Formats: sequence, structure tokens, C-alpha cells
Amino acid sequence: MNITLNHPRDLKKSKTRNKINHYTDVHGLPCIEKIVSSVEDTPEPIGTTVTGTIPDWINGSFLRNGPGKFEIGKQKFNHWFDGMALLHQFKICSGQVTYKSRFLSSDSFKANKQHNRIAVSEFGTIQVPDPCKNFFLRFLSRFELPKSTDNANVSFVTYKGDYYVSTETNIMHKVDPETLESTDKVDWSKFIAVNGATAHPHSEPDGTTYNMGNSYNAKGASYNIIRVPPTKTSAEDTLEGATVLCSIPAADKSKPSYYHSFGMSKNYVVFIEQPIKMDLLKIVTGKLRGKSISDGLLWDPKLSTIFHLVHKQTGAVSSLKYFAKALSTFHQINAYEEDGFLILDLCAADDGAAINNYNIQNLRKSGEDLDEAYNTMCRVFPRRFILPLNVDQATPYGRNLNPPGSTATSIRISKEKVFCTHEDLHGEDLHQYGGLEFPQINYAKYNTHRYRYFYGCGFRHLVGDTLIKMDLNGKHMKVWEEAGLYPSEPVFVPAPDATEEDDGVVMSIVVTPNEDKSTFLLVLDAKTFEELGRAAVPVNIPYGFHGAFKATA
Repeated sequence: MNITLNHPRDLKKSKTRNKINHYTDVHGLPCIEKIVSSVEDTPEPIGTTVTGTIPDWINGSFLRNGPGKFEIGKQKFNHWFDGMALLHQFKICSGQVTYKSRFLSSDSFKANKQHNRIAVSEFGTIQVPDPCKNFFLRFLSRFELPKSTDNANVSFVTYKGDYYVSTETNIMHKVDPETLESTDKVDWSKFIAVNGATAHPHSEPDGTTYNMGNSYNAKGASYNIIRVPPTKTSAEDTLEGATVLCSIPAADKSKPSYYHSFGMSKNYVVFIEQPIKMDLLKIVTGKLRGKSISDGLLWDPKLSTIFHLVHKQTGAVSSLKYFAKALSTFHQINAYEEDGFLILDLCAADDGAAINNYNIQNLRKSGEDLDEAYNTMCRVFPRRFILPLNVDQATPYGRNLNPPGSTATSIRISKEKVFCTHEDLHGEDLHQYGGLEFPQINYAKYNTHRYRYFYGCGFRHLVGDTLIKMDLNGKHMKVWEEAGLYPSEPVFVPAPDATEEDDGVVMSIVVTPNEDKSTFLLVLDAKTFEELGRAAVPVNIPYGFHGAFKATA
């Protein structure tokens, strides 16, 4: 596989009418269709074949989430994000591993199954009209607002000690991590005035949890910072006590930014208003026009990126706004405060059109068509922004306010505006691995604190094909790779009595399109990044999104 990964300054443009950017010049990518194919669930635990050694101290369940069913009856979903949620559990005890999986019994899943067709619209797929209705009723149904899906296929998260699976709509499912069964359907809008929340909340050590959700009213769209208390008042408690900490009006009231996550330091929530816009008129009229939600997303590279800081205790939104050139980001790595600055590390790209490129057709392409799909997607790299917190009347204009030692800059350009550029958190060697996404850290001890290591997937394909450990001291990398294997998001699990940041293991689910029933749980020594062991599962598992480790008490 000939891989050349260009810097943004080297972008080439094709001579097509649409001026499609080509960011790489890769040829001969192998087809990965089989790792985005539907599977059956395995609700009863089955054994695995362990090779090497799974450390005895790992005791708990590695929970994973992602799409597992990509067609209903004779109809197919269009987008990777649309597949029906399949929940996975790898239970680890005394060096042995069992596996089970279960489709989430969401209303969407049950309606699709009952009607044997796509009965609920998803991100990239609009529901098919009921053929049993007469023409007039089918026509009228187009004027109905799209119903929110509860197909929570993105992540496992915790609120008040309970596990939930979530996507980006207003509905989550509380899940029993032992059985993987949904025990409650929870609607954010029943507790606070939001129309959804991200699948990536942030938690404090005491269990207090922060998230973000949009609201829409006559004045337009707003972004809301949400706080959920750490403990339950009763066994049935879910989101009781959740409050909106503050509300930030969208820069464009009819086209708010799309966001997948946000940053959090000790004292601040950091919201990144990026130039991926949601055209609300297009989204609301999508059913009438026969278009899905994804049709309402647009990338406007002429717009700046805006960083908003919200004080977590008071809910005060900083009047100071930090601007950067257009970028797109899905996942933040970490954020912390030091010497009057807020350091924000994230994975970002210079183009935001990629979200609509992850349709099922692209993931199932082969040959030159697959190469073209990959080469026209901008690579994602880890970056650092340093935001000065103490800007007042005496702060000079036109000078870099950042401390020496970083190439990131912050320049005051007006009374309440600071323009920022980033520092790359990697060396040249990351380019040959296609950039980095799905970042993870030793979250429990180092989130909101100065840290040294993060882990992620390298992307020399449309999905991750390597695991990478980045050391910020010198920006050195360690890489795990095997030809034909595609590892998912790495999750760090600390060793008991750990004394150093990387004392522990990194776990990932590895899939391959080349052999049937050859998925395995991979366990790496986080310090050396060498393989300790793997547990092979005798069933097929599609490539998924996010996961979490639940230690056994």
C-alpha cells in the first residue's frame, strides 16, 4: 500500500467541476466491506481462546457500543451512524474472557423489526413511508416533523453511577452492564429544556457530570451547558436534579454548529463552535423533501472557529472569545489550566466535510473507488491551543500572549477577541500513519490535569488500522499494527497501585475483513505498548465506536 500523507499546505485539487480536495495519494487500499456488515447478537456468554497472557489483576467488563445491523428487510441504511445499536461485553476474570452481545431494544429497533422496513429516520437515512397507508396519508406524513431516534449506538456513559448508552438525540437508555438489557428509556427534555445531548459527557472525581445540548425557540438556537448531580436520591432516579448551567446563543441563530463533544478543565467547560453548521430549515423540512438529517449539515470554511469558556461553578460565560481558523473536531484529548492559561488538546482537521463521507457505500467500496473515498477525506491530527485567561485593559494588542516553549500563539485582536493558532502534538512520523483519532487518556487521574500520554487509532484507511501511544515529552510514538487488522478505540485501564501515568493496559477490539469469526480483544502493556495477550471470539463483530471499562467491585 503506497501511502503519502500531505501537509495541509500541500493540498492538491482535482480538475473536476466540484474542485474536490485530494489530501493524500494512496493506492491499493484493501476492501473492508465485511467489517461493516450485519451480524446476529450473542445474548448468552460464550468462551474465547486466549493466547499470551491477560493480566490476572484485570477484573471487570469491557463494554463496547456501535452499529451492528445495517439493513431492515429489503431496505438498507445509508450512513455508518445509522446502524442499529449492538452492545458488547467482554467479561475478564482471572486471565479468562467471555463475550456476549445484545441489540439495544430501542423503540427504533422494535418498530423496524415489527414493520420489516426502516420505520424511524436516522442521521443519514429517512424513514420509508408505510406502504399500507393510502396515498393521501403517505403524503400527509411528509409534513410531520421527524421523530427523534433512540438508537443509542455511540457510547457507554455513566450518570450517578449508572450505565447508559447514548447517541446525540434527547433519548438515552439506562443499561444493565451485566445483561446488556435496557432497563429504562430516559428523555433529557423531560428534565431540562434541551433537544439532545452529546454522547461524550465529562465527569468530576465526585461523579458530578457535565454535558451539552441544544435548545430551539423563537429567538433561534442556543447551546446549553448541562450539569447532572453525582448521586441518586432514589433507586429509580435518572437525571433528576439536572440543570442548565448556562445558555450560549448560536452565532447564526438558524444554523447552529454541530458538535460531538467538548472540553473541560478544572474550572471551565470549553465549547468549540466550529464551522460545521446545521441548517435547521433543511432539517425540519427534510421529511417533506425526502432528505435525511445529514443533508442539513454543511461545512463553511470561510467561518472562524470560536472557543467559548464557561465557568463551571458560576455558569458565567467569558466575554472574551478565542478565535481560530476554520477547523473541525469530533474528540478532545484533555484540557487543563496552568499559570494563567488554559491548555486545550484536541483532534482536529482543516476540513469538516468528512462527516457525510462515512456513508455505508463508501465503507463498502473497493479498488479505485475506495482509494478516491479515502484520498478526498482530510486527515485528523492532535493539536494544542493555549488560551490566556487573564486578559484585561492592560493586555497589549498584536503580540503573542502565550508563554515561550510552545509554537501555539494567542494574539489580542480587539477588546474581547483573541486569535489563536495551534501547536502540533506530534512529529512528522504521524503523517505516515494517517493522523490520529479516537483519543483516550488515563482519564480518572489525569483528566483536567497536566498529562504526558494519550492513545488513539492511526487512520491509513477509512477506519483505524493501527494503535498509537503518543508521548508529549518529545512527541515520540509507539505503534501496534498487524497487516489486515483494524483496531478500534483504545481504552486505558490503570493497574492497581499504579504510581506512573502509564502503569496499566490498553484494550482494543480488533476486527478483520479477511477471515471469518476472527475478532479478538487485544491487551497491550500501556508502558511498552507491546502485546500481552488476546482473546479470540468465535463470532463476527462489526467495527464500532466507543467503549468503557467497568471494574468489578
